[in-house]
Amino acid sequence: METILGLDYPTLWYLVVGLLFSGYAILEGFDYGAGAWHLFFKKDLSRRIAINAIGPLWDANQVWLIIGGGALFAGFPVMYATLLSSMYIPFMLFLMLLVLRSSAIKFRSAEEMIWWRKTWDIIYFVSNTLISFLLGVVLANVLQGLEIGENYSYKGGMFFSFLNPYAIMVGLTSLSLFMTQGAIFLLLKTEGRLYVRLTFLLKKGMIFFLVSFAATSLYTLVFLPGVTDKFREFPVFFVIPVLAFLAVANIPRLVSKKQYAYALIFSSLTMAFLLMLVAFQLYPVLLPSKISPEYSVTIYNAASSQKSLGIMLTIVAIGSPLLAGYFLFLYKTFHGKVKLDDTSY
Repeated sequence: METILGLDYPTLWYLVVGLLFSGYAILEGFDYGAGAWHLFFKKDLSRRIAINAIGPLWDANQVWLIIGGGALFAGFPVMYATLLSSMYIPFMLFLMLLVLRSSAIKFRSAEEMIWWRKTWDIIYFVSNTLISFLLGVVLANVLQGLEIGENYSYKGGMFFSFLNPYAIMVGLTSLSLFMTQGAIFLLLKTEGRLYVRLTFLLKKGMIFFLVSFAATSLYTLVFLPGVTDKFREFPVFFVIPVLAFLAVANIPRLVSKKQYAYALIFSSLTMAFLLMLVAFQLYPVLLPSKISPEYSVTIYNAASSQKSLGIMLTIVAIGSPLLAGYFLFLYKTFHGKVKLDDTSY
């Protein structure tokens, strides 16, 4: 098996896919989080400002989802097929909500009628909230394992079997983290009465996150078997949960000092470290099987050919700097406070 820097191609592609979905969670996280606060803003002007804060960014941030999904399909087609067939209901809901969310952003300010705007406000709020929740639900079900049998076929139930207690807890944790990140981002983009309102809401969001994060972490340690085995085997990687804890603890400290830019960085690092914990815990498994470990989907039995992975890794090496440069240009161009004009949503 071919290697680069001592890592085989499936492992490298595992890291690439993980990086892409981490980028999606971080960048779209504050978009979804901002939308989950939408109905907490009472005035139409405040809601317009909140939407326009993410206006130049939200559709570009969704590129990470498209690239991540494409990378997953190209590198691990077996995992792609098994995951989508296993989590069919959540993913169909997710796609429907993405369409509704995009429609709400585009159509909300197209008409002046109060009922029109309120209807799209509700759709925008609900879609952002449920998307944030569903992402956590999918992640929790992957961590717990799925009813995967021979030939990687799904043997479990199709209707709402994914809404188990642990999935609900992780869903609420992901929602709370996105809401915290969204409020921090909006504080960087707003001023005046909306800014004051957001400072109050952010405190509520952080309490929501800290409580849900503590409860979910405790449940994970107590009820998920083998969750600490990898750290006993490789103690050096214990640094990941330590860094995650320090990042979480640093958010309230920075918020209290009104250093919102740094708070946004540390909330992003919190997401990154938590996803690194998941990746480390699962590796080399992609989808654990509850039926038997031999039916689990791994990076080796799910991977494309060595030649395909080698070609795609070359494309990643060329395209990554271009993608990074584009997003640096985008965020630098649209930094600063929101100013509404005739072209605003």
